Amino acid sequence: MDFQLIWESLPLLWQGTLITLQLSVVTIVVSTLVSIPLSILRTDKRWYIYGPLEIFSQVFRGTPLMVQLFIVYYGLAQIDFLRQSWAWVYLRQAYWCALITFTLNTSAYLIHIFRGAIQAVPEGEIEAAHAFGLGAWARYRYVILPKAFLLALPSYGNELIKTVKRTSLASVITIADLTGVANMLVSRTFAPYEIFLTAAAIYLVFAWAANRAVHYMEHRLSHHMRPVTASSAAIEP
Repeated sequence: MDFQLIWESLPLLWQGTLITLQLSVVTIVVSTLVSIPLSILRTDKRWYIYGPLEIFSQVFRGTPLMVQLFIVYYGLAQIDFLRQSWAWVYLRQAYWCALITFTLNTSAYLIHIFRGAIQAVPEGEIEAAHAFGLGAWARYRYVILPKAFLLALPSYGNELIKTVKRTSLASVITIADLTGVANMLVSRTFAPYEIFLTAAAIYLVFAWAANRAVHYMEHRLSHHMRPVTASSAAIEP
């Protein structure tokens, strides 16, 4: 193990780490904001509302992410009106193509996660909110979505970790993320063991941090559901 090589490679790997972190955070934030309202629509029983969402989800969940990246990065350039539109300023850049693809792919999974969580909210709680006179929007805001998010947290946490690992595919379309920088360093140093082991350790730190963040949110959001014991509450006379 060449620790000197690892130490000298850290500055370049850190630059790639920043790109990976940026791709991961933006993808997670945007896909979460997009998938919550779409998951509400997905629970609708009218086929012309849930049908297009189901098709979208099946397409992006049923095809390889690398193929999706190639279609967006190479395929959109073949469409004339896109090359002549304002969007071409962004779509001709590999970074934006990767970000769009990752967001669409992650949203396809989150729609089903949040949809299942919404449908798992106990009917009694929804009926109680209705009995209190809450409208549809208020029921979602104060009752359904908070409980659904708590139910979805374990699956949501897994999706966060998967999203971080999926960003490694950005290197195939010339983005210098962590994996891309690692590949470049290996081609220069011919030391795949040291470089890739270091990159794997950085991904592991990201996964650990995401896992701890989800556990913290779960602990904070479910504190009211934990039973009160004699040691945690004073007994009134």
